Amino acid sequence: MTSPETIPETVDDVLAEFRGCGALLEGHFKLSSGRHSGHYLQCARVLMNPQRAGRLAQAVVNRIPDEVLNQIDLVVSPAMGGIIIGHEVARVLGKDALFLERPEGVFHLRRGFAIEPGAKVLMVEDVVTTGLSSREAIAAVAREGGEVIAECALIDRSVGSVDLGVPFFPLAAFDFPTYDECDIPESLARVAVTKPGSRKE
Repeated sequence: MTSPETIPETVDDVLAEFRGCGALLEGHFKLSSGRHSGHYLQCARVLMNPQRAGRLAQAVVNRIPDEVLNQIDLVVSPAMGGIIIGHEVARVLGKDALFLERPEGVFHLRRGFAIEPGAKVLMVEDVVTTGLSSREAIAAVAREGGEVIAECALIDRSVGSVDLGVPFFPLAAFDFPTYDECDIPESLARVAVTKPGSRKE
């Protein structure tokens, strides 16, 4: 495991952070995307330690090119998963952090949050699989008057295949297999399903 002072740089470093705090889970999980997997990366657990969260946020920011960093006015994240890492990334950047909510199923700002017209926004997620939540959040920022110029995330489970419509800078990509409801392997189907994500069914 990386030491408390070390900023994770490689996929192995990031995976060690998850393993070290029991945040890499094995079983049968229905992901927020609706797909099934035998592995789940519990970002809330890996981020529960503020020092670890700060190291991971710094590592995320280190992946973003300077030409993007120099444009950012504001950090926005989708609730719930993106809130902690979004706040920590904003701390590293010295920017304000807002989050989007969808109590009725559509992302929007609440709690007095507002985006200045034309503000350049960095979207921050914990995990991206199909990119659906990210695209919905990016659209919500546009409705609020901002412009998402890039997205970053702790984990890309699409391993580079996702298209968000903006530049995407994940800290690490993991190729854990995922399955549609109709093609779940028998070995996985025998295991009781857990739904660890925050999206409402």
